[in-house]
Amino acid sequence: MQNSEFRRDMVSGDWVVIAPKRAARPEQFFSKTKRKRVARSTCPFEDPQKNGNDEPVLFYTDEKGWVIQVIPNKFPVLAHRELCAMKSEKGPYQVMEGVGHHDIVITRDHYTNFAHLSDEMANRVFKAFQERCHAMANDACVKYISMFHNWGPSAGASIYHPHYQILSLPIIPPDVFRSLRGSAAYFEKTGKCVHCAMVEFERKGKKRVVYENKEAIVFAPFVSREPFELRVFPKKHFPYFEDTDERTMHFIVDALQKALLLLEVQLRDPDYNFFIHTAPIRDKEKYGHYHWHIEIQPKTSIAAGFELGTGVEVNVVDPDDAAAMLRGDASKKRKA
Repeated sequence: MQNSEFRRDMVSGDWVVIAPKRAARPEQFFSKTKRKRVARSTCPFEDPQKNGNDEPVLFYTDEKGWVIQVIPNKFPVLAHRELCAMKSEKGPYQVMEGVGHHDIVITRDHYTNFAHLSDEMANRVFKAFQERCHAMANDACVKYISMFHNWGPSAGASIYHPHYQILSLPIIPPDVFRSLRGSAAYFEKTGKCVHCAMVEFERKGKKRVVYENKEAIVFAPFVSREPFELRVFPKKHFPYFEDTDERTMHFIVDALQKALLLLEVQLRDPDYNFFIHTAPIRDKEKYGHYHWHIEIQPKTSIAAGFELGTGVEVNVVDPDDAAAMLRGDASKKRKA
């Protein structure tokens, strides 16, 4: 692909510009600085309770002690209380109290991020996500549960020690709402899952597939908003992350780890975010059309005036080329 092209996301309806001529060379997306390792001695997560954190709401241990702790965030976005958030109006504005849960999932090893966790530990992180989802669902005030990981300062991680976050919300977030609306509209029109259609299209074409195993697939979306954006899907249709069976989850975790390792190797260890998009925790009969998945966004670009002023993202890397580079195809061609 040489010329710029508008592409419309079949779920959200958003337009994206793929503009590969604006990129110079692939090397411009390599991480420019080596990751700065922070000493254990100054880390507040080496001994969470000694550093003033509450006792864990969930933990896993081995013969040496704890290996995963789930603790309430010491500085939460939303504060938990027994009563649901109250709605009110301030002039023409609607207002709701910031009530919810905000947990942190901490893994024991200070220097081992998700890509390098053992199979057992990586799956335990996702098991902790699922267990906390089920626990939070018992709170009648909760409508949606957001799970994500920030890796590196430019991705919003203020603490080096690998950790993951879970927030329960009294609302359905805007991006999720639009995704649900687009999924429902496609299902009403075709009788099919929109994300299953994407997975089928990518598996047939193979150009943008980065990794695949028996139950999961990783690809650079045809409508990628950011350079080297990736998505991880279970191949089978599951609306709800928390209800996905253990065997399938094992393959999804494997796919996520492989994807993050490829980013680390091919882009020289960039900062990134990954987050889970799943159907809302309430009214489950309404969302059978949805297909949960994981989105990975490496921090390789900065939104500027056009993107901020129009809401149209400009991606300067053709997703076909991004996938080839992450697979190692591009580097092989350069060496030939």
